[in-house]
Amino acid sequence: MSLVPRATYRLQLHKEFGFGDVAAIAPYLGRLGISHVYVSSWLKARPGSTHGYDVVDHTALNPELGSEQDFTAMIAALRGQQLGIILDFVPNHMGVGGAENAAWLDVLEWGPSSRHAGYFDIDWDPDRRYLRDKLLVPFLGSQYGEALRKGDVALKVDAEHGGLAVWAYDAHKLPVCPLHYDEVLRGTQLELARLGDAFSDLAYWQPQMAERADELKAELAAALRDPTTRATLDATIAAINADPARLDALIERQYWRLAFFGVASDDINYRRFFNINDLAGLRMELPSVFRDAHRRIRRWLDDGTLDGIRLDHIDGLLDPKTYLVRLRELSERPFYLVVEKILSAHESLRPDWPVEGTTGYDFTNQILGALIDPAAEPTLDAFYRDFTGIDTPFESIVHECKLRIMDVEMASELNVLGRDAGRIARQNPLTADFTRHILQRALRQIVACFPVYRTYIDGEGTPTEADRRDLDWAISQARRREPVLDPSVFDFLAALLSGELASAPDSGFSRTRALRLAMKAQQYSGPVMAKGLEDTAFYRYNRFVALNEVGGEPDRFGLSANAFHRANAQRAKHWPSAMLGTSTHDTKRGEDTRARLAVLADLPEEWTRQVQGWSRLLRARRGDVEGNAPPDRNDEYLLYQLLIGSWPVEMLDEVDAKGLETYGERIAGALEKSMREAKLHSSWAMPDEAYETAMQTFARDALDPERAAFFNSFLPFARRIAEAGVRNSLAQTVAKLTLPGMPDTYQGCEMWDLSLVDPDNRRPVDYAAREAALARLAAVADTDRAAHLRELLREWRSGAIKLAVTHALLELRSELPELFAHGSYEPLTITPAQAAEGELPVLGWRRVQGEVELVAVITRFPGRDTSVSGLAAIPSGVWDDVLSQRSVTISDDAIALDTLLDGLPVAVLVRR
Repeated sequence: MSLVPRATYRLQLHKEFGFGDVAAIAPYLGRLGISHVYVSSWLKARPGSTHGYDVVDHTALNPELGSEQDFTAMIAALRGQQLGIILDFVPNHMGVGGAENAAWLDVLEWGPSSRHAGYFDIDWDPDRRYLRDKLLVPFLGSQYGEALRKGDVALKVDAEHGGLAVWAYDAHKLPVCPLHYDEVLRGTQLELARLGDAFSDLAYWQPQMAERADELKAELAAALRDPTTRATLDATIAAINADPARLDALIERQYWRLAFFGVASDDINYRRFFNINDLAGLRMELPSVFRDAHRRIRRWLDDGTLDGIRLDHIDGLLDPKTYLVRLRELSERPFYLVVEKILSAHESLRPDWPVEGTTGYDFTNQILGALIDPAAEPTLDAFYRDFTGIDTPFESIVHECKLRIMDVEMASELNVLGRDAGRIARQNPLTADFTRHILQRALRQIVACFPVYRTYIDGEGTPTEADRRDLDWAISQARRREPVLDPSVFDFLAALLSGELASAPDSGFSRTRALRLAMKAQQYSGPVMAKGLEDTAFYRYNRFVALNEVGGEPDRFGLSANAFHRANAQRAKHWPSAMLGTSTHDTKRGEDTRARLAVLADLPEEWTRQVQGWSRLLRARRGDVEGNAPPDRNDEYLLYQLLIGSWPVEMLDEVDAKGLETYGERIAGALEKSMREAKLHSSWAMPDEAYETAMQTFARDALDPERAAFFNSFLPFARRIAEAGVRNSLAQTVAKLTLPGMPDTYQGCEMWDLSLVDPDNRRPVDYAAREAALARLAAVADTDRAAHLRELLREWRSGAIKLAVTHALLELRSELPELFAHGSYEPLTITPAQAAEGELPVLGWRRVQGEVELVAVITRFPGRDTSVSGLAAIPSGVWDDVLSQRSVTISDDAIALDTLLDGLPVAVLVRR
C-alpha cells in the first residue's frame, strides 16, 4: 500500500456510529473507490463526546465506540476491502473535568508533587497568591458560595477503592488529598480513626506518599465492607455536607480551587484549548509526556493498523517542528502525515516540517474563491452597508474581536505574559523601568495586530525570514495604534519575541526565560487569532457568508484564474501530497451550501432586490416597517443567506409542516451559535434571552407554513439558485479529484451536503441510500453513459449526479495513481468566442506523467445569463472522456467548449 493515499473518506465516530458501523459500510467504501478511511479519534474520550477531541486516556479505546473485539473486527473489515486507515490524533490537549482522566485527577489529588503535574501546562506560582500550589477548577455554573449553599458541591466516599472526593453536580470529581483524610475520619469509629491517623502521617513516606496512600485506601475500602463502619462514615460525611463552612474548610486545604466558570478568564492557571475550561493543554515537548501519549499510537504504526496520522491543532504545541520530528522517529514504518494548519494568504507551510502537507483548508477556500465572481463585490458591498448600516472594514472588525478575546476570555494568559515580560525586563538596568502594565499593554496590541496565527521560533531562538516579516508587521502596526507608549518598549519586545534577546551574549537577560516567553507568546497568539477571527469576526461580518470559512478571508472577494492556477502550481511543486478538502467536521457550512451561496455573486442585483422584498414582507408582518426592532439587519441578512444556502432539496417546490419543523430546528441551532459567537447581542457566557427570542421568532415567522406570502416569493428564487449551485458543486468536486493533492471526502458528501455549522454537519449519514444509488450507477455502466449523465443532471435533486462524478474520478485515480501522485500541472488556455470583460466562466488544467495526460475543464458563474463558448487548447488526438465514457477526437490542438462539455458543466479527458 502506498505511503500517500489515493483518496480518503472522513468518518466521525461517536456512540451512535462506532466500530461496528464502520465495518458495516466498509464494502460500500471499497466500491466507492477510496484507498483510505480517515477517522476521528477513537481513543477514550469523555462519555457522550460527539467529536472525540476530549481524549481522557491515550492508551485506551473509547468504550462508547465498541470493544477491543469490535475494533479488531473493524480493522479486518477495512483491510478486507484493501482500505488503509488514517487516524485523527490530538497532541495538544486532553479532556478534563468529569471523573475519567486519571492523570488530571492525580494532579488534583497531589498538586505539584503529583507525578503527572508536569503533564499539564500549569502555573503553580501565579500572581494570584491564593492559587499558589493550587489548580483553579472553574467548572461551576454559579458562584462558589451559592453552589455550596445549594448542595451542588458534596463530599463522597468511594467505598470500593477507599477514596474521598468532593463532587460538583455529581459530575466533576475533585479528589481530597489523602493527607487530609484525617479531618473526615477522626473521632468517628476506632478503625476509621486509626486509618485517619495513618493518613495524616503520609508526609513521613515522602517520596513514596502516593504508593503508601494507595495501601491505606485499600485498608479503608476493606473496613467499609463492615455495615456499621460504613454507616458511621456516611453519617460523618452527611454532617460535613450539611455544614457549608465545614465543607469549605476541607476544600480550602486542597490542591485545587473550585470556582465559577467565569473566574477562568482572569485567574485560570493552566493552558487551555482556546478558552475551553475542560480541555487542558499538554506539555508535549516533554519526552515523558510524548512517550506516554504515543505509546499505543506507536504500536498501531508498527503493526500496520495505522497508515497515517492527521494532527489536530498543531499550532497549540510549544515547538511544532520538534514534535513532528519526534513523531516521524516514532516508527520505522513510513506513514502519511498531515497537519491541521490554517495559513494566511501570504503564508506558506514551513518547508522544514516533515509532513505531507496540511489538511486542506487552504484548498477549500481556493476552489470556493475561483467560483465566486469578483465583479459582484461593489454591488454587494454597497448593499451590505445600506441594508445593515455596517461600514467597518473587516480588518478593523478582526482587530476589535481579538482585543475583546484578550480582555474578556483570555485575559489571564495575557496577564502571565505581561508578568513574565516584566520579570525579564528587570534583569537589565536598561529595561528595568518597563512596568508589567506597559509591557502587557504593548503585548496586547502586538498580538491583536498579528497577520498570522503564530510564528515558530524554537529552541534555537533564530527566527526565519517569514517569522521576522510577520513580527515586524505586527510590531509596526502596534506602534501606530499605541503612540503613547515609549518606542523603546516595542524595541524591547521585538527583541524578546524574535529570540534576539535570548541570543545576545552578555546581555544580562536569562536566555532560557527570554526564549520560553517568546515561545509561550506564540502559543497565545494562535488561540487569540482563532477565537477572534473564526469564532467572533466570522459571525459579525455577514457581507457574503460563503467566504466566512475556516482558513478563509471574507474581505477577499473571489479568486482570479491566475491566482488559482498559481496556488495549484505551488502545491504541485512543494506539497503534492497535501490533503484537499471541501468539507470537514469544522467547516462553517457544507460544501454544497457554499456552492449555492457562490451563485449569489452571479446575480447580485437580483439578490439584493429579493432580500429587500423579503425584509419588507417579514417586518411588515411584525409591525416593524421601519426595521428598527430586533433582530438587527446584520443578523436578518445572515438568515436569508442561510436559507438560500441550505434550503432542503425536497422542499424546493412545495413546503410541508413536518419538513419545515425539522429544518427550522437546524436553522435555530445555527442562529443561536451565530449570535453567541458574535458576542454583540448575546454570548455563551451571558445569553440575552430577549434578543435571541426576537431573532428566533423572526426565523419562525419566515418558516411558518400557514403564511404563504414569503414562500411564494422565496421558493422560485431558491429553486433557481439551487439548480445553478449544482454546477458549482460539480466543478468543486472535479477540481478536488483532479488537481495536485490528495482528495478527501467528508462523510456523506459524495452526495449533497447542505449542512450548517456544527453540530449540524455531524448529522447521521444515510448510507443505505448511497449504497443503492451506487448500485444503480453500476447497473447502467454499459449503457449510453453520456445520456445517462445528462439525465442525472436533469434529475439532480437525488444527488446521484455528484455521486456519479465522484465515483468515476475515484476509479480514474485508482487506474492512474502515478499521474495523480506525480503529474505536472499547467493551466489550460481557454479562448472565448468573443471578447469578454472580467473573469472567464471556464477554468481548465492539464496534468502529464510520462505518456499519460489529463485535461479537466470546469465552468463557473452559472447564474450569469451567458453561454459558455470558445475553444480549449488541447493537444490533437483521440481522448477518453472519463465521465461520459465516449471518445473525443481533437484536431488542430483545440476543441470547442460546447463539444467538450457535451451538455455537462464539467469535463475530464484522458489520453494514455
